[in-house]
Amino acid sequence: MKTTNRAEPLVSIIVRTKNEERWIRACLSAINRQTYRNFEMILVDNQSTDHTVAKASAFGVKLVKIEAFLPGKALNDGIRQSKGEILVCLSGHCIPVDEHWLANLVRNLDDSEIAGVYGRQQPLSYSSDLNKRDLILTFGLDRKVQIKDSFFHNANSALRREVWDRFPFDEVVTNIEDRLWARQIQSAGMKIVYEPEASVYHWHGIHQDLNPERARSIVRILEQTDGIPNQIHKTDISDLHIVAVVPSKGPPQICNGGPLISHTLDHIRSTRSVKTIYVACDHLQTAEIARKAGAVVIARPASLSEEHVDIVEVLQFALEQIEKQKPLPDLVAVLEETFPFRPAGLLDSMIEKIADAGVDSIIAAKREARRLWLSDEGGIRDIGEPGFMPRQLKRTVAYVSLFGLACVTQPRNIREGNVTGSRMAIYEVGDPLAALEIRGKDGLSMGGALLDAWSKRSHS
Repeated sequence: MKTTNRAEPLVSIIVRTKNEERWIRACLSAINRQTYRNFEMILVDNQSTDHTVAKASAFGVKLVKIEAFLPGKALNDGIRQSKGEILVCLSGHCIPVDEHWLANLVRNLDDSEIAGVYGRQQPLSYSSDLNKRDLILTFGLDRKVQIKDSFFHNANSALRREVWDRFPFDEVVTNIEDRLWARQIQSAGMKIVYEPEASVYHWHGIHQDLNPERARSIVRILEQTDGIPNQIHKTDISDLHIVAVVPSKGPPQICNGGPLISHTLDHIRSTRSVKTIYVACDHLQTAEIARKAGAVVIARPASLSEEHVDIVEVLQFALEQIEKQKPLPDLVAVLEETFPFRPAGLLDSMIEKIADAGVDSIIAAKREARRLWLSDEGGIRDIGEPGFMPRQLKRTVAYVSLFGLACVTQPRNIREGNVTGSRMAIYEVGDPLAALEIRGKDGLSMGGALLDAWSKRSHS
């Protein structure tokens, strides 16, 4: 429940969304941390096919559904369902930089001559150079009062309702509804303000991509210039609901006198970031071990334990069961029980990296410097650089996937049947033991001695 200061007019925050599952929890969490407390949130959603709406519902938003997107009409539709004296427009993939964003934005409207205010937009650390260039050049550090300049941007803006009553946004144009609105109110003798202290992180720029090399050069200069800080957005992991899934098939494997799966469950339980552990298994003994470790058991159907079944199908089934509950996951970590030698802090480090790097997934891997060949119907051929040159002179790097050791991915990737997504990152694991997988009777037998040594090393 928000504490309301009677001196603060009600602010209606209109958030436009279309498949913003990746960003929406961070966006709304940042809004809820604002020092300005008297606000309501209106979500105007354009037929999202992901879990944008479901995640937003946990924040008590008022939902307005639209079928066709026109930027001005979407805002007007949301405003018509709102009650605030002040109207704030925010894109669903914009994240307020700090807890003073809203106060700094709306304070400018105390002046009756000011009809609207727009705030700064800063790139994320993983925004492209083109987008960084756009945002850094467009949104500077000096506050401006604009009398003739009609540049205005509704990804992060505010206006007074009494002005909107006279000048609603154009409902026909397909873009620049914000600048057309600014031109109208300036023609009526009012002003707009640019307020750099009301800043949001915005992952893309505002212009068409031009020359990538030129953009890269400009960005490097701007980032090194005094007065233009290269601020890096750090996602607050505590805002995210992160779950871990451990797929298991058959009876528990016993190694060194105990169930092998316990080592994986212990590693997950030691993390700071994972909220819930799920074990997708088909055996009662494994289910009992999982429950005793505090995990939630998902009954794996026999049809998903056949030899030909891909692990992706198992993960899709598990995610379907998980997403029947609330809150919905923002990230899913996948770990297999056959990899017991995980370095301390591995999963937390991977989660931090995927949150900050803006990739679809991150997979543990080991570097392979030896010569590699690929054999297929066309014969045997080199992968990478041919010959036996010294490793330190090689220009290319090969990695061997350790998917079972740890993979962290966006839920949407699993739903779509491509666990890695289109943009993945590698988390290099240097410990040679971490790459060892224990399978079969021989593996379990030899693994016992290694687990003894691992345990002593970990506690030394």
